[in-house]
Amino acid sequence: MDPRYDIPRRAAGGGGGSASSSPALGAQSRRRKMPPRPADFKLQIIIIGSRGVGKTSIMERFTDDTFCEACKSTVGVDFKIKTVELRGKKIRLQIWDTAGQERFNSITSAYYRSAKGIVLVYDITKQETFDDLPKWMKMIDKYASEEAELLLVGNKLDCETDRIISKQQGERFASRISGMRFCEASAKDNFNVDEIFLKLVDDILSKMPLEVPNKELSNSVLSLQPEPEVPPELPPPRMRCC
Repeated sequence: MDPRYDIPRRAAGGGGGSASSSPALGAQSRRRKMPPRPADFKLQIIIIGSRGVGKTSIMERFTDDTFCEACKSTVGVDFKIKTVELRGKKIRLQIWDTAGQERFNSITSAYYRSAKGIVLVYDITKQETFDDLPKWMKMIDKYASEEAELLLVGNKLDCETDRIISKQQGERFASRISGMRFCEASAKDNFNVDEIFLKLVDDILSKMPLEVPNKELSNSVLSLQPEPEVPPELPPPRMRCC
C-alpha cells in the first residue's frame, strides 16, 4: 500500500486526546451526572379567583419570570413546578392555576383538598372580582383543609390609575378571615410576586416539623420518616366569612 494513504487507526475508546487527560475528563463527566439533592419537602399551592384577575400571569411570573399581555383563559386546571430554598430546606412547589369560570368548579374543587396554601386573587380595577370573594371563601370552607394557609392578593397594581378597590378594602376583607394574609401585587411589573409564594411557604413551614426530611406536605401522602411522638400543636379553627 502506498504509505501516503496509510492512515493510523484511532485508539480504542475514541477521542484524540492524550491518555493522561482521560481520567480528569471522566471525573468531570461523573460529577456532571450526579443527581441534584432531592427536595426536603413537597408542597401544593393553588391559585383561585374570578376570571381575568391574573392568576396565570402570577404563576408564570413566579415560575418562569415571563409575562403575557394576552393570556388565554385557563381551561380546568394547569400547573407548574418550581424549587425554592427557605429556612435551609429545599422545597419543591407544585403550583396549580385554576379556571375562574363557574362551569369548572366541579373539576377544580378536587385540588383544594391537598393544598397546603391557597392564593385568592382579585383585580383592583374590577369591582365584580372583589365582590366574588365571599363566593370563593365558601369554596374554601367546603373543600379545603382547615390547616391551609390563605393569602389574599390584589393584583394589577400597575393599573393604579384605574384602581377601584382601595388597599384598605382588601385589608378589611382579609382581617375578617382568621390567619389570612393580604398584599397587593403586579405580575406585569413583577412587584411582590415572589413575596406571595415565599411568605406563604414560610407560614406553612413554621407549622411543620422541619427536622423530618422528605415529608410530603399534602393530606394524602404519608411521610417517608416516622411521625414525631407528639404531633405539632394545631392552630385554632379558622373563622371564615359567610
